[in-house]
Amino acid sequence: MNTRRLAIAAAIATGVQVGAAMVATRAVGPVLGPVSLALLRYVIGFLCLLPAAVVMWRRTPFVRRDVVPVALLGIGQFGILVALLNVGLREVPAARGALLFSAFPLMTLGLAAVLGQEQMGRAKVAGVLLTMLGVALAMGERVLLPGGVSLWGEAAVLGAALCGAVCSVLYRPYLRRYPPVAVSAVAMLASVAFLAVLAGTIEDLAAVGRLDAARWGAVLFIGTGSGAGYFFWLYALKHLPPTQVTVSLSLSPLTAIVLGAGLLGEPVGPGVALGFVAIAAGMWLATRIPPTETG
Repeated sequence: MNTRRLAIAAAIATGVQVGAAMVATRAVGPVLGPVSLALLRYVIGFLCLLPAAVVMWRRTPFVRRDVVPVALLGIGQFGILVALLNVGLREVPAARGALLFSAFPLMTLGLAAVLGQEQMGRAKVAGVLLTMLGVALAMGERVLLPGGVSLWGEAAVLGAALCGAVCSVLYRPYLRRYPPVAVSAVAMLASVAFLAVLAGTIEDLAAVGRLDAARWGAVLFIGTGSGAGYFFWLYALKHLPPTQVTVSLSLSPLTAIVLGAGLLGEPVGPGVALGFVAIAAGMWLATRIPPTETG
């Protein structure tokens, strides 16, 4: 398998992992606040990455001036994005929030085009729009569930998507200098520090002690998956244009629907199959650009 195909596979694995984490997060239930869960998630993820990161740091030490930018990108990717998304989903139904968040690749494409990292070709734009349609079809009537219109909530979800798009584009220079696992560990460690302060301020960290064995199992699954998923994400960003990576996130809500039906007995709407076809077609369009294209 050549590097480009391996990077596409890594991006797809990330999209599936995020969807699986959504289902496991629902299994944790209301015992733990969202910021506290994110904190545990990235502590575990960081510990999973640490041994390989130490080896990489010894081979390719970080230049001091690069530590702060990578740390800020980690805080944006894990801290600010998570906070905005959680705020938004308090006001916006989950299905509608997933649809709004699926604008992530379109925002990434716009930013990458402005910065000269990608060309906004018709096939790529069509592919991104088709994946958004796929998400809408998979969610079906849930997108139209009553919940009122909350401009603040919708703005927060779109802000989370924009935050992720900005980080995805700005990681590129650092991934050219350092191995993805080393960048992953620095970014994740910074996010842990940010989330620890945030969780201690707005949530009850004592709730961690009330987790039972089953919920701890879910947390460990989420955390180890996040460590691997973030490495895959940055590996893909190192070798592919940002839009071709972020479009894989359209698989997340689809994965969550399928796993939720199989593991939690949640209902599946008739649009899931059509959504899968649209998402697959959109991803093919968005990722079929020759590897020689850099912008």
